[in-house]
Amino acid sequence: MKNKGKFLIFLGVLLVVIDQVIKVLVKTNMTLGESIPVLGNWFQLVFVENKGMAFGMSFGGVIGKYLLTIFRLVLFCVLCWWISKLLKRGNVPVGVLVGLTLITAGAFGNIVDCLCYGLIFSESTYTTVATLGSYAPFMQGKVVDMFYFPLWIWPDWVPGLGGHVFFEPVFNFADSCVTVGAIYLILFHWKFFAKE
Repeated sequence: MKNKGKFLIFLGVLLVVIDQVIKVLVKTNMTLGESIPVLGNWFQLVFVENKGMAFGMSFGGVIGKYLLTIFRLVLFCVLCWWISKLLKRGNVPVGVLVGLTLITAGAFGNIVDCLCYGLIFSESTYTTVATLGSYAPFMQGKVVDMFYFPLWIWPDWVPGLGGHVFFEPVFNFADSCVTVGAIYLILFHWKFFAKE
């Protein structure tokens, strides 16, 4: 059990560090909206900042942002508690623990942005790169997003989608951890959660 716990802590910390290194590099080297092609037009680094939830959704202005950040913190704590509870049982598949750790690390990566980025960075703009400074109070930071995969544009004859990019959202490494962890658990460990 101790070795599993150490491995999960190492994995979680590693994922958060990777996420934060990518975000800091983007935040301090790119202007808002700047795009860098990685694989032609199929994969680009595009610097955007997300004020609220996934895919740029937001609600309730400043109060809504505080509530969203508190919700994220509570969810993170619940996930940590659940993983530690499952670890104590000893018979839980490692894949379940890894999947939950991916989700937890991804959630924490975005929490760091909300809690701290407003305090430690200046405002990113379309003409200036962020430096050390402050642009927002505690819990009001924006989440840094950068991965963009405009794989293709739907043909004009497709109702409702014609002319739009197949996958428009810009996301970050933390979002990927949450998504991969959730899909992995649904595909390969749904029986475990059905029993639970």
